[in-house]
Amino acid sequence: MHDASGSRPAATARSTAAAVVRADSGRVQAAVRLRPAEPGNPALDRISELAARLLGARSAQVNLIDDVLVVAGGAGGAATTVGDEMPVEESFCGLAVADRAPVVIRDAPADDRVRDLHWVTGGQIGAYLGAPLQGSDGNTVGTLCVFDPQPHAWSDADAGVLAQLAASAATELELAALVREYERVRVSWRLAIDAGGVGAFDWDLRTGELTWDERLIAMFGYEPDGFDHTIEAFNARVHPADLPRVSEALQNSIETRGAFECEYRVALPSGETRWVQARGRTLTDAEGTATRFLGAAYDTTDMHTEDVRVTRVLEAMPAGFYSLDRDWRFTHVNAEAERLLWHSRDELLGELLWDAFPAAVNSVFEEHYRTAVRTGRPTSFDAYYPPPLDGWYEVRAWPSPDGLAVYFVEVTERRQVQDRAERSAQRLSLLAQVSSELAGSLDAQAATAHLPRLVVPALADWCIVTLVDDDGRLRDVGHWHADPAQRPLVARYAASRLDAMPATGPVGRALLSGEPVHSPAHEVLAMLPPGEAHDALELLGPEGGVALPLRARGRTLGVLTLFFRRGWTPRQEDLATAQDVADRAGLALDNARLYRQQQQLAEGLQRSLLTEPPEPDHVEVAVRYVPAAEAARVGGDWYDAFLQPCGATMLVIGDVVGHDTQAAAAMGQLRGLLRGIATYSDAPPAEVLRGLDASMAVLATDVLATAAVARLEQSSDERARGVTRLRWANAGHLPPLVLQADGSVADLASWHGDLMLGVDPEAVRQESVVTLDRGATVLLYTDGLVERRDSDLDAGVLRLRQVLAELAALPLERLLDEVLERLVDGRPEDDVALVAVRLHPQDRPRPAEAGANRVPDVVPGDPASP
Repeated sequence: MHDASGSRPAATARSTAAAVVRADSGRVQAAVRLRPAEPGNPALDRISELAARLLGARSAQVNLIDDVLVVAGGAGGAATTVGDEMPVEESFCGLAVADRAPVVIRDAPADDRVRDLHWVTGGQIGAYLGAPLQGSDGNTVGTLCVFDPQPHAWSDADAGVLAQLAASAATELELAALVREYERVRVSWRLAIDAGGVGAFDWDLRTGELTWDERLIAMFGYEPDGFDHTIEAFNARVHPADLPRVSEALQNSIETRGAFECEYRVALPSGETRWVQARGRTLTDAEGTATRFLGAAYDTTDMHTEDVRVTRVLEAMPAGFYSLDRDWRFTHVNAEAERLLWHSRDELLGELLWDAFPAAVNSVFEEHYRTAVRTGRPTSFDAYYPPPLDGWYEVRAWPSPDGLAVYFVEVTERRQVQDRAERSAQRLSLLAQVSSELAGSLDAQAATAHLPRLVVPALADWCIVTLVDDDGRLRDVGHWHADPAQRPLVARYAASRLDAMPATGPVGRALLSGEPVHSPAHEVLAMLPPGEAHDALELLGPEGGVALPLRARGRTLGVLTLFFRRGWTPRQEDLATAQDVADRAGLALDNARLYRQQQQLAEGLQRSLLTEPPEPDHVEVAVRYVPAAEAARVGGDWYDAFLQPCGATMLVIGDVVGHDTQAAAAMGQLRGLLRGIATYSDAPPAEVLRGLDASMAVLATDVLATAAVARLEQSSDERARGVTRLRWANAGHLPPLVLQADGSVADLASWHGDLMLGVDPEAVRQESVVTLDRGATVLLYTDGLVERRDSDLDAGVLRLRQVLAELAALPLERLLDEVLERLVDGRPEDDVALVAVRLHPQDRPRPAEAGANRVPDVVPGDPASP
């Protein structure tokens, strides 16, 4: 194999190769002989397609090279070029033919010999692999090549595969040429007969005189005046080895008054031997006495010469060939067919096909052979023949007036390679599907319970998956059978087997050892006591099974049990794939277990920090927290409501950047700092946020957060007028919404968004003040309530405003529940925190739905307040 990465200039290298190719006149004549009369040969196209598929290339061609290159077969992008011609200098293939060896070009643009070709500069060919085609006379007549727009790292093994396929392509070309030549000779022979190339004879049995016409006299090598008109003159020319047979046939025709037909050799005085085919009939007189023998003869030497040549080519073919007559008897068997069929030609010639190979009866072989003979059309197929041959064969059969000709090659190894590749692809596809199922479900146990439907029938005939509960109990959570009629029986077995199976059974041993456990069915039946499980397994009748542990991080979380039908032994690669499936399921289950622990820890931490709100007189405060439905997204959202020393009610909503236990811990730290700052003094919202930002910088918390702080204030005059002031400040958070008593919804102010916390502790914080009527409701919320992957934040806020307006008449607690139900359906993509306050009228008793009052009315700005 030549790796085409040399340094010769491109045009020079190809011109030199073209000159070498054209200079060999014997090679050129051999290529011309094999050149098809018309473009298109399905067998060459199939070989091209197989080469492209096995070697991972986009295109493949079979090319013949005489003075020019002609495309004889193609696949992929080359399929449309069949029949095209091109100069040898403009091709890659001249290099392979000149060197008489495979040529591999892994990166065409970087190769000095071909990089200037327009196929390369135009991007059609980035890599090339070509193997020479060798004719039956030993001449290199062309190439089988594969090519691709992208570079390829083709190996010596790839070149070997292509060389094997090239031998098949060469054989196909030889067969096609042979058929053309054979048909040409037949046509010539028939034309010769039609043109009068037949000699006549008349033998008078009473006088013994034998009369020949001029053509027959010349055919037997006599001069007109040298033939003595006797049967002895005839016998003198018949080959001595054939004379007894010919004389016997003549005598039999005379005695039986029947027809005569015989082919024999004629030995001429020049030493040349020719073949003659004769036919005749005995004539009788009125009494039935044989009187004359009339007939005709013609020269069949050309036919026999061609038959010898055909036989020579057939014997040299690296493929099996045999021919059958109209009665399905063998008439020719070449040497390769003897080897592939494990029978000598002496054993097969004259033998009936169906007797010699009884397994072919009622098989795909018989179906295709009889169809070809019935329709007169060639056929091709791949088929398996059972022992003793025990192999796969690629077969081509074409009918003729004489019967059927069959060309075949053994492709068992190729099929095995293809089967292994297909099984490997199926296993990879199965593993990818399993991974997708496990990764795409939030419920790992439910996804694992679905595994039997994925592994059956690819890896087993039926399957049961068993899981270990958190309390250590075993449960069969899923099962499946390839036969729908058996599925109810599998369900019966799965429902009863764990209670009946001892701890030493396959499932128990796999759980304890963490290793696969193989068990024949009779051993499992012996373990089961009489009852439902025993009866169901006996009816299912498996050969045996294997229990595969679901393993992860040193733990065994369940068992995947595969069962196989009688007479079936699972392949090792299938068992390895099944264990990979089991391990992936085990890892998914363990990840789900760890996630639940982490989520419970984070959510517990967060909920422990989110305390119940105060309940001052005539002010109802309600809070909600809902963790995210996805993954470990419990994080930094928080709410708070408390009283300052002056008696003012403070409302807080915040969101720490991040979604994990670290964010939840940071949330707790910030919440505590803010509470401390706000409850140590009567600082207003802006000052509370400024103090929190400064504390975060001093403590180097290294977190970012948004927050909104609001304070309810009321003077005596405002109390008398039934209004309350809301003072609030915003550190990058969404602004609060106000639901008025009349059901209208308004923003507290245009959102200008001060810097979020953790960016600049020197940032100036602004405050806004709004006056609220009694009966109004203020809502503070985090972005998890309004954000969606499929819409922007503004659209989410608009939805929230619409929902609030629709629910304005509801009590506050129900209002929050309905808001969550409508906007996140109980399963938010991000965690959600809400804090809401409703101002009830102060000139009437506190409403019952607001709950008992635990805090006296104390509002800053009221001189009467302590």
